[in-house]
Amino acid sequence: MGIKKKLGLGIASAALGLSLVGGGTFAYFSDTEASTNTFAAGTLDLGLDPVEIFNVDNLKPGDKMHREFELQNNGSLDIASVLLDTSYTVTDAQGDNAGEDFGEHIVVKFIKNEGHPEHIFDNDEYTVVYQKTLAELSNMTPDNLAVELEDFLVWDYEQDGIPVGGVDYLDVVIEFVDNGQDQNIFQGDSLELTWEFTGEQEEGEWR
Repeated sequence: MGIKKKLGLGIASAALGLSLVGGGTFAYFSDTEASTNTFAAGTLDLGLDPVEIFNVDNLKPGDKMHREFELQNNGSLDIASVLLDTSYTVTDAQGDNAGEDFGEHIVVKFIKNEGHPEHIFDNDEYTVVYQKTLAELSNMTPDNLAVELEDFLVWDYEQDGIPVGGVDYLDVVIEFVDNGQDQNIFQGDSLELTWEFTGEQEEGEWR
């Protein structure tokens, strides 16, 4: 190999080495910032006061019971709506109900309310905005009941849902209906009513 060719190869090798070294040590300005992000879910906490709304004995046909109770938002998210689910069990004391349902003789009346505790209730004068027997309520889904109640329970009150820390009030009258017929089969019977209230969140929004 001639000297020119050897020299040319040496220059090429030196250039390659320089390139490799330069690629590993090239200096430039830089600045780094880190983003720390937090996502915390809110809470839905529906409170009920009192928890036991009715506790009545020695009922007879024609008796009526009025109760007012609070639905409280104790969580960190607004409650858009509250659903009501009804269930009950009957204890037949004499064993002679013969297929008759005590719940068909108990009527729940939802009373017009101003939506605040200053509402005045008169046992002789009140406006029933919606009513069903316990048997009918227990056969309704909470969603179906909510649709029907929305058409009837129109408070003179502008609160929409229950805001955080807010309270809504509900007035009901329960009546053991006197149907003018023999109802002796229900003597001594007892009925245990369970009302389950479910608070639902508002729709999601841009945050």
